[in-house]
Amino acid sequence: MESRTLSSVDLIQCALQRVQQTQNYLNSVLEINPDALTIAAALDIERDQGPVRSNLHGIPFLVKDNIASKDKMQTTAGSFALLGSIVPRDAHVVAKLREAGAVLLGKAGLSEWADMRSNDYSEGYSARGGQTRGPYNLTINAGGSSTGSGVAVAANIVPFALGTETDGSMITPADRNAIVAIKPTVGLTSRAGTIPESEHQDSVGVFARTLRDAVYVLDAIYGPDERDNYTLAQIDKTSTTGFSSCLAKSTALNGITIGIPWATFWRYTPEVELPTFLTIIDLLKSAGATIVNGTEVADAARVVSPDGWNWDYGTTRGFANESEYSVVKVDFYNNIKTYLSELNNINVRSLEDIVAYNFANDGSEGGNPGNNPAFKSGQDGFLASLASKGIQNETYWQALAFCQRTSREDGIDAMLNQGPGGTRLDALLVPPRVGQTYEMAAQAGYPYITIPAGVMGSAWEEDKLIQAASAMEDVIKQGQAKGLKMGRTLPQWRELNTRNVPVINI
Repeated sequence: MESRTLSSVDLIQCALQRVQQTQNYLNSVLEINPDALTIAAALDIERDQGPVRSNLHGIPFLVKDNIASKDKMQTTAGSFALLGSIVPRDAHVVAKLREAGAVLLGKAGLSEWADMRSNDYSEGYSARGGQTRGPYNLTINAGGSSTGSGVAVAANIVPFALGTETDGSMITPADRNAIVAIKPTVGLTSRAGTIPESEHQDSVGVFARTLRDAVYVLDAIYGPDERDNYTLAQIDKTSTTGFSSCLAKSTALNGITIGIPWATFWRYTPEVELPTFLTIIDLLKSAGATIVNGTEVADAARVVSPDGWNWDYGTTRGFANESEYSVVKVDFYNNIKTYLSELNNINVRSLEDIVAYNFANDGSEGGNPGNNPAFKSGQDGFLASLASKGIQNETYWQALAFCQRTSREDGIDAMLNQGPGGTRLDALLVPPRVGQTYEMAAQAGYPYITIPAGVMGSAWEEDKLIQAASAMEDVIKQGQAKGLKMGRTLPQWRELNTRNVPVINI
């Protein structure tokens, strides 16, 4: 683009062509921005006249359909209940990307209401958007709830996309689509204008095919926002010049210490995947990294579910006051009412209204169990939230305190403090396919990066994580160049003619 051999209009046309090529198979794009080419043409003129706004000038991107855009597109979380609603303004992150010169190509498919509505469902399905599928195998769950955003990047539709995560909604599709994701510290990126689940755990993050691309995007969207008071906590804690300077090559591993929480997380890794991750560890050692094995959570049996991701693990054990879900379902009731209060041209104002809509439109929205195969349990998640009435009772506050303490000072921070001689580790290397890893980061509100190996750290330490993860990414690419089977591979498009709903859950 700098040499003018490729224009933004060219790039948008390529992206639109790629949508046409893949949509009947993947269904990753829910809606196209009708003004994308016009915006691109204007940005091409700007480039000719100078100056260029940023590294993202003229680059197309998608956002998950729970991130508002004040344009000719809808923002519905995949539900017909919000069709026709008018948002008051761009989400803060969308406004920042427009300022950086990026071109919003459209909205990506997702799990309806970002997986909040049901506890037994087909990830990547929404009534409005249908079933999004993964390009590696169209019959296998491509991860949720930011499914379309991850799939579109993996399938080379756009260079980057935005997603949201409450607990695993970015890390899962990144892992299953062999791409990079940055799920930032809660409060590093504003959630204003994003359809919420939990103010304590929601985070807007980035999908890309390389960490460098993802960091360019993070630099564009992070920062304080008066409409999200959580972002004010980052003042004096994070860089004011961005994170691009933290990107590193493999040589930076000499001097970096990385913890391996084997008993806490790695022992749950599928056996078939262990050789790849063990090879990565050997490569990190050969590049000079100090690997510390056995950086564990002391009370793991009480904190970490032995049966995979389970955000209601406390209740499973008989203690609702130790359950993440006890917090999220209360937060959702209150947070969604606040979001809906700003919409115009719509009668949906509360969770009660959404639940009633789903029952009244059972054929499309599957309000009752068994009527829509993608929503096997109906809207039991909504009903559980509705039953709470948003009351922050003793159970709520006890659960919040328990989850934050056991995932923060007794969890991730405790593991990071188990370096040689009690020194502080730079990062934790974890297997992203193991849901308990990103569940702990979600409860803590701490950052997580996939490359697609998982890298975890403490709050506001994106600089350390980006340095460590980019150096790891460089080592992995070197290993791939030597014939080792690791790193990103091109989509395989297995079972591309199969049309099953729901997709197989793995």
